[in-house]
Amino acid sequence: MTAVPVLQTPEERASYINAGHSLRSWFLTTDHKRIAILYLVSITFFFFVAASAAALIRLDLLTPQGDILTNEGYNRAFTLHGVMMVWFFLIPSIPATFGNFLIPLMIGARDVAFPRLNLLSWYIYLIGGFFTLFALLIGGVDTGWTFYTPYSTMFATGAVLWVIAGITIVGFSSILTGLNFIVTIHKLRAPGMTWGRLPIFCWSHYATSLILVLATPVLAITLILLAAERLFRLGIFDPSIGGDPLLFQHLFWFYSHPAVYIMILPAMGVVTELVTAGAHRRIFGYWFVACASIAIAAIGFLVWGHHMFVSGQSMYASAVFSFLSLAVAVPSAVKVYNWTATLYKGELALDPPLLFAMAFIGLFTFGGLSGLMLALVAIDVHVHDTYFVVAHFHYIMVGGAVSGFLGAVHFWWPKITGRMYSLTWGRISAGLIFFGFNLTFFPQYLLGYLGMPRRYHVYPPQFQTLNVLSSAGASILAVAYLLPLVYLVYSLRNGAPAGPNPWGASGLEWKTASPPPKHNFDVIPVVDGPAYEYPQPAAAPHG
Repeated sequence: MTAVPVLQTPEERASYINAGHSLRSWFLTTDHKRIAILYLVSITFFFFVAASAAALIRLDLLTPQGDILTNEGYNRAFTLHGVMMVWFFLIPSIPATFGNFLIPLMIGARDVAFPRLNLLSWYIYLIGGFFTLFALLIGGVDTGWTFYTPYSTMFATGAVLWVIAGITIVGFSSILTGLNFIVTIHKLRAPGMTWGRLPIFCWSHYATSLILVLATPVLAITLILLAAERLFRLGIFDPSIGGDPLLFQHLFWFYSHPAVYIMILPAMGVVTELVTAGAHRRIFGYWFVACASIAIAAIGFLVWGHHMFVSGQSMYASAVFSFLSLAVAVPSAVKVYNWTATLYKGELALDPPLLFAMAFIGLFTFGGLSGLMLALVAIDVHVHDTYFVVAHFHYIMVGGAVSGFLGAVHFWWPKITGRMYSLTWGRISAGLIFFGFNLTFFPQYLLGYLGMPRRYHVYPPQFQTLNVLSSAGASILAVAYLLPLVYLVYSLRNGAPAGPNPWGASGLEWKTASPPPKHNFDVIPVVDGPAYEYPQPAAAPHG
């Protein structure tokens, strides 16, 4: 039976999607919503490039001998996976897509503060991506995504400079996006939209933007110094000519640990929106949740040394960094407790967005608890550079950030497109992702605890069973990630019209049409109530 396409509604005909149909109208647009769509398509492409490298890694690890990839090929595969997933998917995933699309709508603005700068940031992102893809085509890089010196400056034979150039370029895209959000939230809020009425999504992006603007230049400087040493043999990091390789680690992790919060804070903002809409209740402890975002951003700049417990730093420095690493868990825990309190006795609608939010809470909490273990010097010394660290990182970044991203996709898809997707398939997808993720990464905790080092593709036979389990989970996860692509694209043509507020959610973005008109609001709204004012009448979602 052939599906009959649903005809466009009047709202869709007047929407930003129909403001122009030529390529020029898209590639030269300054509409924040269209730029968000351009980012969404781009990061989805880079996600599947990175995921393909992960699939190769898991296939190779099925056998102890590493039968598929050579030693060099394995190093290049995990470097490609890390570089693409961190800088070209995780960091821009929520801010560049949903932040761009939603922040002006949430604060009652027509657009972001600097629309042309917004478009420029996307082009810079693409240029950085092309540099990195070119490096892949001419042989790739085998340094790992951290580019540790002196290997990356003295011994690596791959296209290190091309990848460094790509990451440095994409960093400027992040800086421009962060600057745009800071000015937009400060200057373009609707009348009555005080700081105490801002959605938590905006607070999270404000904190993220501060990190982007303050930390990303440090990464750019570090990578430029690395390139200068590789090209001109300057004695910056190379100990044979007077450099200090630990200086690179300090500079790199001074950016890269705050970068963890660049990836997770926007997802925390998404989860707050999903939890309040799913429970139809105001967020419990609004100011605690808002201030926790700023606290995470601030303390996150002070904990980089916990990556270097085994590098030879003094025990006093290690003790301080250990304490600060435990302290940053406090504001994160505040958020988890407040989400839980919001859900308690709420009128829960177990639709796909809330299922992804609940997956985030569980996986992020589990990953965070293992992070507390790694913050303790006595434990970290034993599991450093093992699969325990790999599992912890992925529970936070994939279990947390990617669950938040998918929750955002399923929650705001009706607003972005004006169409509903199949809620049944959405629930199946959420369940498969949760199951496949845990089957993939929980065995890696056990592997790391038993002593299997990361970045090795030849391993003792006693580790094979757990590696086979992990690879089986990865195959389920691959199918589960492809599934939303199918039913969401299908809904573009065949989904039922969504209406302005299919979830009965609170917030200005739900007061305008789905999809929104080009300039968001016919009249700038006046805000006269608190954030998350429930109950809201819900139109029954189709599914």
